[in-house]
Amino acid sequence: MIVKRDSVRHTCAIALLTLGMALAVMIPWTSPRLQGGVPPAQPQAKGVSVGAEDIGGAVTSPKGPEAGVWVIAETTGLPTKFRKIVVTDDAGRYLLPELPQATYKVWVRGYGLVDSRPAEATPGKTLALTAVIAPNSRAAAQYYPADYWFSLLKIPPKSAFPSKNPDIPSQAQFLFYLKRRCTYCHQVGNKATREIEPGLGTFDSPALAWQRRLMSGQEGGDMIREVNRFGHDRGLAMFADWSSRIAAGELPPAPPRPQGVERNVVITLWEIDTDKSFIHDVIGTNDWNTSANAYGPLYTLDWMSAEIWALNPKDNTVAKLASNPFRDESERKLMPPHDPQTVSTPSPYWGSDLDRSQPHRHAAYG
Repeated sequence: MIVKRDSVRHTCAIALLTLGMALAVMIPWTSPRLQGGVPPAQPQAKGVSVGAEDIGGAVTSPKGPEAGVWVIAETTGLPTKFRKIVVTDDAGRYLLPELPQATYKVWVRGYGLVDSRPAEATPGKTLALTAVIAPNSRAAAQYYPADYWFSLLKIPPKSAFPSKNPDIPSQAQFLFYLKRRCTYCHQVGNKATREIEPGLGTFDSPALAWQRRLMSGQEGGDMIREVNRFGHDRGLAMFADWSSRIAAGELPPAPPRPQGVERNVVITLWEIDTDKSFIHDVIGTNDWNTSANAYGPLYTLDWMSAEIWALNPKDNTVAKLASNPFRDESERKLMPPHDPQTVSTPSPYWGSDLDRSQPHRHAAYG
């Protein structure tokens, strides 16, 4: 699961949360503490055995037990922000296992709902939670995955090809560039991409608003070059039509809630690095020896700064280890900056900050 920064079968999942970017590694683990099959609808957490390191209970709403919704526990009482997420069963029961000792805010999220008011709890407690039914379909849709919103983008028909760009001879190649070049770094379809930021100003057309948005920040030139692959005017018109229809009220189809084995997952998230980091890769073991470094640190490389970070999942600590090493350290000063060192059009988020000023940043992937 990877998302952009600007982001329950009882399976153990370890995830590194990097200010919206997360990668999960899941190992099946069936909990012995949800017992007795599916009890009748009731507000009590019958059949949930809550241990000293757990928080468990049941989720209900005016409609009865809420099955297939997420229960999220979050704390800032550890060395780094920490979350654990599980999914309810058919009876609305949940179990958040193996929580470090801290005070947690616990809430419910799910399709057809809006987030419930967080309740405070500590491990060892049974906690009944009340889900909040979404007041309308638009409110419910704010929790749909970004891809569902992205699916509303209208792609040119096959008859529109070949295009004037010889690199895009077919609709399939158009889709390849759209997915490979846009979603490689951006979670297209999230709120930050499907809506035009009011702070950008007012424009004579939605296409001009998109042009201004893409020109923002240090990488504005790169963003414009990418949309030019589709034909400058056609590319801007495509994205402008998409966001305009959404602004007018168009919604994606509602996704189904998790079913069956999709509910058997426990996801653990730790937040690392800074609000301007950009991480694509996480490693904790060896592909050829997956038991190597068991329960050891997880390492990640920040593409923005070429710095290496490490998370210790045992004590929930995070450390910045070093900048990206060079074989010959004297060569570091010879590396030119990877990105322009000017901002022609301020970002609605970072203004004219030079986020990418490290002269050795592209060595992270070099």
